Amino acid sequence: MRLLESPRDRAGLLILALGIAILLALMPFLSGLLGAAILYVIFVGLYRRMNRVMPAGLASAFTLILAIVLVALPLAWLIGVLIDRIPPALESLQSGVLLDRLAQLRIGRIDVGARLAEASGSLVQWVSAQAIGFVGGAASASLNLIIAFFGLYYMLHSGDALWSGFHGYVPFSASTADALRLHFYSVTQATLLGTIATAIAQGALIGVAFLLVGLSDPLVWGSMAAFASILPVLGTGLVWMPAVLVLFFQGRYGAMVVMLIVGWLLASNVDNLIRLPFLWESAQPTLGGPLNTAFLTGLHAEVDAIHAAGMTVILDVHNYAEYDGISYGATGSFTQADFVDLWSRL
Repeated sequence: MRLLESPRDRAGLLILALGIAILLALMPFLSGLLGAAILYVIFVGLYRRMNRVMPAGLASAFTLILAIVLVALPLAWLIGVLIDRIPPALESLQSGVLLDRLAQLRIGRIDVGARLAEASGSLVQWVSAQAIGFVGGAASASLNLIIAFFGLYYMLHSGDALWSGFHGYVPFSASTADALRLHFYSVTQATLLGTIATAIAQGALIGVAFLLVGLSDPLVWGSMAAFASILPVLGTGLVWMPAVLVLFFQGRYGAMVVMLIVGWLLASNVDNLIRLPFLWESAQPTLGGPLNTAFLTGLHAEVDAIHAAGMTVILDVHNYAEYDGISYGATGSFTQADFVDLWSRL
C-alpha cells in the first residue's frame, strides 16, 4: 500500500502540517507560555491556601492580582527609572572627569585617548538610535508577560483538568507521568528560590556599596545588579565594575577599594556558597560519644565535591534545637557542652 492513498493517511499528514504551523506561529510567544508555567510553580501554593476559604475563580483572581503586583509593577518601575536616568547619566559621563582622563591616555605612539573621546561623542546618539529597537523589544516582552499572566490564571483555575486532558498524550505510565510532573515542579521551585534569593542578596550588597561610597541612585543600581545576577559570566560585574572605574578616575581610591571588595569578594561569591544541612543524630548517635564513621565518610565526600566545583560550604546542624525529639531546655535535652563537643569532634 502506497503512502497517502487512504483518507486517513492524508488526514494525518494534514494534522501534522497544521501542528507544525501552529508551533511556528507560537514561537514568538514561547517565553510567555513558559513564563506561565514558572509563575504557576511560584504562586500555586498561595492559590491552594486561598481556595480552602473561597471559590476557585475568586482565589485565582486574587492570586493573579498579587502576581501582577509582585512581578509586573517592579519591572515597570525599573524600566521607567532606567529610561529616565540613563540618558542624563550618559551625557554627564560624556562631559565628566572620567572621559577627560581617558582622553589623555596614550599607548606608545598611539593616541588611544583621542579615539576614545571620538567614540564617546557618538555614544548618546547611538543610544538614541537604539530607542526604537528597545521600544519594539519592550512591546514584545510586555505581550509575553500578558500571555504569562493569562496562562497563570487558567492554570490555577483549571490546572488539574488541564493535566487530566494532557495526561493521556504523555508516552509514559500514569505513575511515571505524575512523578515527572512532581519532579518538574520541585526542580523549578528550587531553582527559582535559589535564583531569587541570590539576586536579592547580590543586589542588596551592590546597593549598599553604592550608598557607602556616595554614588547616586543606590536603589536603582542595586535593582539592576539583582537582575544582572541572572546573567552568566559577568553578572553583577556589569554594575560594580564600571563603578570601580568611575571611582578610580575620580581619585577616590578608598571608595574604589570598598566597591571592589563588596563587588568582587562578596556579591560575586554569594552564589558560590552552599549550606549543607545534616542531622545531629546522624553525625553523633550518642551525646558526648564518638562520631559516626560512615556518616563522616559521606560528609567528607559531599564537602570535597563542593570544593572541587569551586564553591564554599557551610555545615549546618539542622535539628531545630532538638536532639532525639527533645527540645533544648526541656528535661533530658542536650546542653551547650554537648553542642561544643559535637563541633570540637567535627
